[in-house]
Amino acid sequence: MTERRTLLRALAATPLAALPFADALAQAPGSGGTLRIAMTTADVPLSAGMPNQGSEGMRFLGYPCFEPLVAWDLSRTDRLPTLMPGLATAWSVDAADRTLWTFTLREGVTFHDGTPFDADAVAWTLGRFFDESAPQYDRSTAGFVRTRVPTVASWEKRGTHSIAIRTRFPASYFPSQLTWLLISSPAAFARAGNDWAATARAPAGTGPFRLTRLVPRERAELERNDAYWDRARLPGVARIVLIPVPDAAARIAALRSGQVDWIETPPPDAVPGLASAGFQVVSNTYPHVWPYYFKTTPDSPFADVRVRLAANYAVDREAVASLFNGTAEPAVGYWPAGSAVFGAPKNRFTYDVARARALLAEAGYGGGRRVAATIMISPSGGGQMLPLPMNELMQQQMAPAGFDLRFEVIEFNAMLTAWRQAPDQGANRTVHAMNQASTTWDHALLWRWFHSRNVTPQGVNWGHYRSPALDAALDALEGDFSGAPLEPALARIHETLVDEAPWLYVVHDRQARAFSRRVTGYLPAQSWFTDLTRISMT
Repeated sequence: MTERRTLLRALAATPLAALPFADALAQAPGSGGTLRIAMTTADVPLSAGMPNQGSEGMRFLGYPCFEPLVAWDLSRTDRLPTLMPGLATAWSVDAADRTLWTFTLREGVTFHDGTPFDADAVAWTLGRFFDESAPQYDRSTAGFVRTRVPTVASWEKRGTHSIAIRTRFPASYFPSQLTWLLISSPAAFARAGNDWAATARAPAGTGPFRLTRLVPRERAELERNDAYWDRARLPGVARIVLIPVPDAAARIAALRSGQVDWIETPPPDAVPGLASAGFQVVSNTYPHVWPYYFKTTPDSPFADVRVRLAANYAVDREAVASLFNGTAEPAVGYWPAGSAVFGAPKNRFTYDVARARALLAEAGYGGGRRVAATIMISPSGGGQMLPLPMNELMQQQMAPAGFDLRFEVIEFNAMLTAWRQAPDQGANRTVHAMNQASTTWDHALLWRWFHSRNVTPQGVNWGHYRSPALDAALDALEGDFSGAPLEPALARIHETLVDEAPWLYVVHDRQARAFSRRVTGYLPAQSWFTDLTRISMT
């Protein structure tokens, strides 16, 4: 079961009391037991058991309240997370039929509403996302799950605490995909009149926290689940208040004024001042890349690999990383340089305008003909770091090489919708690349991003990148159930991802967060996710 593993634009200073969330921030914490977090999202993530707002939604209104069958071990800072039992205590694949997986479910677990967790609840949850004829089918969130877990074909109870799940094809990484599928209470849905919008106001999962109050665009309040099944992981705080604060300057103001205890993505130019004022600023290297996803359909200039490579040579990554005061590092590939799976690609990207121009000349550009490209970006949310100043800097850097970039700025959750659509649908029709940060530490994501069978809308290969060589390598690894080390195969795959450049790799985020002195117990795992049960307030 083991898984392998300014140029910063100054924002206008706004008095805190004038901000729309000021009343929520002004709530006094209860006896030191309340942790108040300022998220980067523009709204509270969906709360009924499958959040939106990308991985940030999963971090704050996913895993704390709801749990998957298979979980990530977030207890180490010195290595990538490995898989561990969640609501399933064990799993196995049939030796004669590699599409058939059996999961032994944890006994003695109850949902927040007091009803039992069992195979019925798992089967019902699978129906919520994969059975369009089921009364609980949730069209609003099924798209999130199906793009993350595109392999599920069918399922069957094998007793009160056992369930079999069949995949559409043999997929050795299937347990890793299940970390994205959260189990919720059928009874909570029934009490809400079989309505998911109503369920979101009083949902029930099995997690260490439970939702007690939700005010859209203002806050979500979580309370400790004192009946949580894992007694070793009872939360150290009694209450968490989650507040959407997409404006970076507003997050800093809230932390400095003592009205929140934790902020996501502190503005890099504020990091030295925060540290000198006694605030905690914590980061750690982890595989998370800030790229452009290139559209490679015939109507896009990035259909030509030479143009994609030229774009990668046209960016000064060191200058972009310097915006972050040590909380980002240059990215010359999907995975960090020096990683055991980086390999030896033919291209080692540097800021080389002459080489970029030469590649564009080979592709028919030059002599007044330039690459005109529209990039879809968002102003904040979901690990986007500082997208506006970063993109403006790249626009300046790439111009001498022959690129004229313009930006289509849309709200982050709207961009996630576009990310699941075909290139000729909606907002995608007029853009040639999408800027969206991506976690990369789970190798199962490779098939989602890059395999040709997962082009949108079937999956989230948004750019419709198609590489027979990469497909073949991914197919071979997908069908490898031997347990042999994955690093050699992953390194070869990564060489293709650099040399065919389906993405423009810019920087790796170092996962910076800032806390008040009162926050203790935070552990920066090498993951986009974090274990909130470890946090205490002094």
